[in-house]
Amino acid sequence: MAHLRRTWNRSAMGRMWKQGAEIELMHRSMGFAALGFVTLMPLLVVVAAATPWQHGAGFAQWVVDGMGLGPQPAGAVRSLFGAPGKVLSTTGAWSLASLAFFGLSFSASVETGYRKIWDLPASPWHSEWRRAVWLAVLTGYLFCEAQSATVMGTGLLRSAVRITLTVLFGILFFAWGQRFLLTGGIDLRTALPGAVFTMAGLGGLRVFSSRIFSPLIVSNAITYGPVGTVLMVVTWLIGVGFVVFGAALLGRHYGAVRGGVDLPEPRQEPVPEGTEPSVRGAGWRSDGAGGGVD
Repeated sequence: MAHLRRTWNRSAMGRMWKQGAEIELMHRSMGFAALGFVTLMPLLVVVAAATPWQHGAGFAQWVVDGMGLGPQPAGAVRSLFGAPGKVLSTTGAWSLASLAFFGLSFSASVETGYRKIWDLPASPWHSEWRRAVWLAVLTGYLFCEAQSATVMGTGLLRSAVRITLTVLFGILFFAWGQRFLLTGGIDLRTALPGAVFTMAGLGGLRVFSSRIFSPLIVSNAITYGPVGTVLMVVTWLIGVGFVVFGAALLGRHYGAVRGGVDLPEPRQEPVPEGTEPSVRGAGWRSDGAGGGVD
């Protein structure tokens, strides 16, 4: 058993599994969902209200598109949110201040997750502006994605062009987003595999949601009312967070296995004299030389 454990700890899958457990991947995904809901929902609704055209309800349309919902569950999701035209007249200074606070907290949680994945130190105090810029770019990307179906229309060719553009811009955003939030701690080439895995994971999550979550939204809306629909939306957002962080983690270890990227050296914890190295210091090196603790 000890030999099998050492072999597992030396393997790429074992190191990735151990890092995912150490950074508490599921816990971070749940935090992503909670902060994302109270941040992205009002942001996208406000942006939709501020635009001179009305092609949807912002956040609701993004959820409907991201989950691949049919007409009936899509109607249940859209009914949760007020009409964008009423938003600007009811938005006050306190609402904007709360939105800014939760928005920066959401960006900070994503940045912290990326830093733990890449084993980078905390960001300097003067990099707060990067979180605001990243959040603004994310909001713009999600809003454009939500409106693209109506703007570009239907049809096989138009749908193929829309999907292609969504994937390409998504890969660019997630690769740029990691580098930007990490203040240049990794380069775009290093972040690219994780960005590709992120878009692939979101595509798989969309298929899963259309098969599983779509009928559950209808049944929960009948049984529990709006609360049941909110529960399914938040559950989907947990899946989105798991994909975002899990894909970045997979991208790091994929680069290590391929040997085509230079990974940052993990931070070494001080080891007391006469004791063996910790699992984190010994089992996370990209060259595979580390191993588990006997």
